[in-house]
Amino acid sequence: MNRLHKGIRDQAHYQLGERPAIQKPSAFYLPDLPSAPYFPRESQRHDVEVLELSFPAILREFEGVAWDFAAAAPPAAPPRGWTANGTPGWHSYYLYRQGECVAQNCRSCPWTYRALCALRTFVSANRFGNACFSVLQPGTVLPGTYGPTNTRVRCHLGLKVPPGCELVVGGEPQCWSEGYCLLVDDSFLHTTAHNGSPTDGPRVIFIVDLWHPNVAGPERQALDYIFAPGW
Repeated sequence: MNRLHKGIRDQAHYQLGERPAIQKPSAFYLPDLPSAPYFPRESQRHDVEVLELSFPAILREFEGVAWDFAAAAPPAAPPRGWTANGTPGWHSYYLYRQGECVAQNCRSCPWTYRALCALRTFVSANRFGNACFSVLQPGTVLPGTYGPTNTRVRCHLGLKVPPGCELVVGGEPQCWSEGYCLLVDDSFLHTTAHNGSPTDGPRVIFIVDLWHPNVAGPERQALDYIFAPGW
């Protein structure tokens, strides 16, 4: 717990720019955690296997909630259950948002919800935890940003990945693969782009926030308390 105390005590220093520009979590930095833009699959083997085995069901449930969304150009207000993000052409369908279950959406996606419940390291009880379908329309570019904390690993399960899609984290480019997970530390500077043509259709991934494997159990409990949903 010493590094957690240190992180809380020195947080103002981290927020004032003493972290390297390539990695600068916007809300909380836990010192002395191993850092890399991408994590090996073996670091979260159980949860990766659960999600990849659930790929057909998760994709099927995405198609069930997205049919009216994808049938035409997005309306001014997105379809029920969907969230329009800050950049046009980017929408999310949350099952968990900042540590809180979106009950209606979970009921619409029971197999996906069941997969979430089978995960061992899902961040489900604090504001850093989310699970959602993320849809990026062709021609959309998300500018560089930092995630809120280095205590999580963001898992991307590729559902629909047309040509021309790219994720760059910490200066390292990668691309998603349908049916496979990509593990990302989004506290590094990252950008996302769908440079395909309109006929290619959207890029769709399922995002789940997992605990960084080196955050100990007592630290997780403390972070759940400090960053409890709704605070």
